[in-house]
Amino acid sequence: MSKQQQPVEPSKRDRLKPVELLVFSAIIAVFASAVVAMATKDFRMLVPVTFIATFIVTLMVVALLGLSAKPNAEDELARKALEEMHRNEGSGHHD
Repeated sequence: MSKQQQPVEPSKRDRLKPVELLVFSAIIAVFASAVVAMATKDFRMLVPVTFIATFIVTLMVVALLGLSAKPNAEDELARKALEEMHRNEGSGHHD
């Protein structure tokens, strides 16, 4: 008789983290575009290019900084639990 292990559900905060990064990048891009718009008044080409470039660069920087952060103890514990679960599934052995 084997017990079915429940899948690990991410918390609401974990699920919304990508949205937070996108919103943060968009806010920075809007600010940079507003500065360029006030300085140049070139709304046809320079402002959209500034928005897109700033959005992409900010998103990449924030994502790379997030990858470089050391996981906390709770993340390490969850990661070990997932590894153990996968190890048990792979060997065909369930507790």
